[in-house]
Formats: sequence, structure tokens, C-alpha cells
Amino acid sequence: MSTSYKQKDLRSMLPEERLKKLTERSDLSNIQINGPVVRYFRSGPQIIKMAEESLNNKQYEDAFFYYMRFITLFLEKIKAHPEYKTVSQQLRHSTNAQLQQALGIAEKLKAQLREQYAKEYEEELQARKRKEEEELLQKKFQESQLQQLSESSSSAKVRANNLYVKESSIKQVPYIPDDFLVYDLPESDPVTPKNNTSTTVKKPGIDRSTKPQSNTFKDDKVYSSFLKTVVIPSRLMQTFLVLAQKNTNNNVETCGILAGRMKSNMLIVTHLLIPKQYGTSDSCNTDNEEDLFNYQSEHNLLTLGWIHTHPSQTAFLSSVDLHTHYSYQLMLSEAIAIVCAPSYNEIRFFRLTPDYGLDFIGNCRQKGFHPHVSDQPLFQDAEHCEKDDTLAVEVVDFRR
Repeated sequence: MSTSYKQKDLRSMLPEERLKKLTERSDLSNIQINGPVVRYFRSGPQIIKMAEESLNNKQYEDAFFYYMRFITLFLEKIKAHPEYKTVSQQLRHSTNAQLQQALGIAEKLKAQLREQYAKEYEEELQARKRKEEEELLQKKFQESQLQQLSESSSSAKVRANNLYVKESSIKQVPYIPDDFLVYDLPESDPVTPKNNTSTTVKKPGIDRSTKPQSNTFKDDKVYSSFLKTVVIPSRLMQTFLVLAQKNTNNNVETCGILAGRMKSNMLIVTHLLIPKQYGTSDSCNTDNEEDLFNYQSEHNLLTLGWIHTHPSQTAFLSSVDLHTHYSYQLMLSEAIAIVCAPSYNEIRFFRLTPDYGLDFIGNCRQKGFHPHVSDQPLFQDAEHCEKDDTLAVEVVDFRR
């Protein structure tokens, strides 16, 4: 994938090309879904929820992205999963119903966006034309001023020469080089004197309100430029560390789920869910995920990522962590992994690199702890996160 950060002007792209770029953002054709199949089926409704929220907020590009992500996942990819046949008929049926609805909405959005892009493209062409006309007008104005200056200079030289000839007929006058002539320039001459910055050239009035506004985005494969901000209650991490303290004392990892809602085009973490689990010094596995799915469904919560401890290590994503986070980020590009390393007093927010790590991990078939030989970073700091001291977090501990 390209890692170019070259800026592009969306409005200058042909409508079909722009629509193609948007569709490619949701494409999963090169992605392998190798996590538990039920996790994808349970996460599917959350993608639909994101699409509906975006649609209600008139964020049509975001809505189209989420609907297409859902469609490509459940129409093209999920049936190739080795565990597909283990999914209940009821769950498959409900997902298929959502799929049919998503197909219809996506088609309408596609037509609406094509019309919007065509209008913006035409506006961009007109704006360019106006800009070219403005530049041409300015060029002609400058040429006119240069011509006027040239004519004024020639006239001054003629007057000076005439004066020299007239006086020389009476008496001999020493030669005066042109460089020392003082020209009698007209008062209306617009040229700014060399040592006077207060005099300006008056240019023709031009309405600059018609100048197009810049609307740029980074390379279509650099997904971070499209991410919504994830807002995290500042007290969440410390709350989690208190809940994990017993395991930490025994050098055992603890994990939790970050859940929340979308508001004002931001993703707000409102809940910390602690599932039933068992762990070791460098791993953590959950039990009874059905409890989590049901709770989130009842409370209309999105899965925004996960959090876990490294009791005796620094904060990073191990090979197992990378594979765990893969399924979260595949379903939601903004999903984050928070790693708390109490022994090093370190807390960091991570995500897979979208232009390399996501594909790399998706195509890795190894299980357990294993080396990932790569000449590029597989994960990075999640810079789309913000902490908020005013937000509360609700804790639901399913271990109790």
C-alpha cells in the first residue's frame, strides 16, 4: 500500500473517481477475517449503528463507508470463514435481513453522493476559471503599469535631452550620464518609491468571496486522516488498574472492553466492561462473551476498543495483542488498544498501522506468541484519542 501523504483536492477529482476512492476505503477484499466468527456477527449490528448515526447527522460519506464495510464483510467475506457453518440460523437470518436493507440504503447514498460530487466538481471548475480570469486581469494590469512607466521614462529622457541641446547652443555644458538624470515623473505614477513603503499600487477591485475553499485529504490509504476522535474519561485507566490490582500482584494480565456512543461526530467511551476471564503473565482470554454482547445490545453501546495490563512488562503490543486488536480495528477503524504497565508507570494508546500493519496481521496465519518479521511498523500510537477530566465512566464487572 502507498504511504504517501500527498495532499489531494477532493473537489478537483472527477465524481466517479472520487466515489471510487470512497468505496475503496471500505474495501475488505485484501483482508482476512481469522478471529472467532461469532465476534464478527455480533459486531455487525454495531457497524450498522455507526452508519445510522452518521446518516442521522447528515454525514453521508461516513454513512456510505459504514454501510459498504458491512456489505463487503457479510456479502463477500464471512462465508469463507472456516467457522461460518457453526453460526446459528437465527443469527445468520437477522444479519441477512440487515444486509438487504444496507444494500438498498447504500445504493441511494451512492446516487446522492454522485450528484453531490458532480455539483462540487462543476463549482471547482468555475472557481478555477474565475481564478484564471483574475490572474489574467492582474497580469494585464501589471503589463499596463510597466508600459506606463516605460513611456514616462522615455518622455523624461526626451525633455532632458531637449534641455541639454537648448543650453548647449548658448554655452558648453559638461556631459551628464543618464544614471544621474532626475526624471520629472507624473504624480499619478503608481510605482512605489524605493525607500517609501507606504505608497501602494491600487489594483482593480475583485470579489475574493468567490475563491474556492480548500478541501483536502491525505492519500486514500492513510485512513488516520478520516478518523473520528475517541474521547476517554481520564479516570478510566486508574479505575481499571484498581480492578486489576489483585491480578497484577500475582503477575497475571487483566483485560476489559471499552464501550460507548457516538456524539457530535466523536466516539465517547462511557463504559468499562470487565468480562469473565483467565490470564497468565503475558496473555488474557475472555469467557462468556455472550454476556458482553447482550449488555451492549440492551444499552445501545458500541465497542470502541479494549484495555489490558502488562503486569511486569512495558507498554507495547505483543504478537498476540496485535492479532487480538486486529478484529477490533477491522470492524471499527477508530478502535484503540490501551496498554497499562504499572511496573513502569506507563499507559499508552495503540492501533495497527492502517497502511501496513492491518494487512500484515490479517494475512498472518500463526497462532500464539510468534515473531513478526517486518521492515515497517505494525502498530503506532493512537493519536486520535483525547482524555477528558469531566467525563464519568460506568464500570460493569462480569467477574462478580
